Amino acid sequence: MNKKAAKNNNPLNTAPWRYYLVLVIVALIYLSLMARTAYIQIIEPDMLKKQGDLRSLRVTANTVQRGSIFDRNGAELAISVPVETVWADPKIIMDNKALAMTEHWQALADVLDQNINKLTARVLKNPRKRFIYLERKISPAVANYIKELKIPGIHLRKESKRFYPAGEISAHIIGFTNVDDKGIEGIERIYDKQLTGTGGEKRFRKDAKGRKIEIISVEEAEQAQDITLSIDQRIQAIAYKELKGAVQAFKASSGSVVVVNVHTGEILAMTNSPSYNPNNRRNTAIHRFRNRAITDIYEPGSTMKPLTALTALEFGSVKANSIINTSPGWMRLGGRRVSDPINRGKLSVEDILVTSSNVGTAKLALSVPKNYLLDKFFDAGFAETTGTDLVGESAGMMHDRSRWSKFELATLSFGYGLAITPMQLTRFYAALANGGIKRELSIIKRDKPAEGERIFSKENSLAIVNMLEEVVDDHVPKAKVDGYRVGGKTGTSFKAVAGGYGNDYVGLFAGMAPISNPEIVVVVVINDPGGDLYHGGEVAAPVFSRVMKGALRVLNIAPDAQKKQAANQVVKPTDPEQKIIAGEHNA
Repeated sequence: MNKKAAKNNNPLNTAPWRYYLVLVIVALIYLSLMARTAYIQIIEPDMLKKQGDLRSLRVTANTVQRGSIFDRNGAELAISVPVETVWADPKIIMDNKALAMTEHWQALADVLDQNINKLTARVLKNPRKRFIYLERKISPAVANYIKELKIPGIHLRKESKRFYPAGEISAHIIGFTNVDDKGIEGIERIYDKQLTGTGGEKRFRKDAKGRKIEIISVEEAEQAQDITLSIDQRIQAIAYKELKGAVQAFKASSGSVVVVNVHTGEILAMTNSPSYNPNNRRNTAIHRFRNRAITDIYEPGSTMKPLTALTALEFGSVKANSIINTSPGWMRLGGRRVSDPINRGKLSVEDILVTSSNVGTAKLALSVPKNYLLDKFFDAGFAETTGTDLVGESAGMMHDRSRWSKFELATLSFGYGLAITPMQLTRFYAALANGGIKRELSIIKRDKPAEGERIFSKENSLAIVNMLEEVVDDHVPKAKVDGYRVGGKTGTSFKAVAGGYGNDYVGLFAGMAPISNPEIVVVVVINDPGGDLYHGGEVAAPVFSRVMKGALRVLNIAPDAQKKQAANQVVKPTDPEQKIIAGEHNA
């Protein structure tokens, strides 16, 4: 009995189920670990990879500085300069109780021209955040001062800031960028992609001691391009100075000047007043950003009379020596009156331009078929942009309707019933000056001239150019340039208002020089002069003269006043049979 009891108390006789229970538990743990391992490595490995990358993968960026903008001679118009940006790490600031350094924070607020309470509130608003901007693009001097404050969690970051050496002189052409260096106006916006480039990037892996152990990928930077404009900054400066002075002197609301090379179509100057300083646009009115030379449209007035005369010459209804009877100095068309200030009697085509006769111009317009006249206005480009690709350029207003009354055709002939930009007017006069070839205008420097399209014959175009020389010599002395033969035409138009015309004016002058071989066209528009002087010959012609004089000298174009020959003068015949009967083709 004692042996039996001893046998029952022997631990080796423990029930086998406990042993198997332990084996099962161990097996379950092993299988769980195997399943977890399989799940992590096969089904969802990205999490571990991400965790590993966070500890070992690093990326270094190679930023590219924005490209520069130059004038045709290499003068800098827009450049990027190194600056610093102030940023904060709120977590570091809070962990180090840096806000207790009140004197340092006050100094920081003062140098950044910010309120200290608002500055610290930005940190307290997001205490666990790791990055917030405090001030973008500060000067190196301010950056050094902030560095000396040694506030924990306040850091500096290198950036670049756009600087415009020409300031307000070329502001409407160059435009500007925003705080992130993205172009939002002018050339900066149009060529933003080329000017920006693409930054490079290197991805590598490091070990626990921070040593590079593997380079994963390298993306080379795409360098930004520089842009070279057709603008000659010397001429641009002259044009801006003269325009700004005229706008102030005549109390005008605005004005524009455009200078173009007639052989290449390159824009040598394009300026507006009022302008703005692109380096400091704070509190600048939005309307000052508008490039009026391409956006604002005006009825061009008498600057269209050379086109009407040229159209009549092209059709053959008159010749250069024809005589037109404008007596009695007025005419009625459909119950409406077209008149001159006085009865000018019999006039040659040249006399019509010199005296700026509305009656004579109307008779020239009515001597050709309606569609032929309208086609020439469209051919001159008065319903299309000029090819500059500048943002906001207007195509103007030129109606393409089937019904036109004689009175409407007559007013169209002397610049009413259409509205065009100063740039469009410049292109027409450039086509006139180069012998009848219309070219797209360019703000980018060209290696060779654009082919262009012939819209007028060379003979008739140059005949009109010679007539325009007489216009200046006999009628617009303020447009003359000493030593040079100059041609051009004034324009004075009422500004349209709802239901008709108001009492405000636009004064214009468009011309070319030197007449012996035209090289430059200058167009001046003075909008809404507020004084007693408002005619184009009084407000725009003097600006034209000074801008043209400066441009001719800058470009070293030889004077040609002594080269005028009798063959270039239009002969005025006295044959009484050479007349134009108004309405011959439009009756």
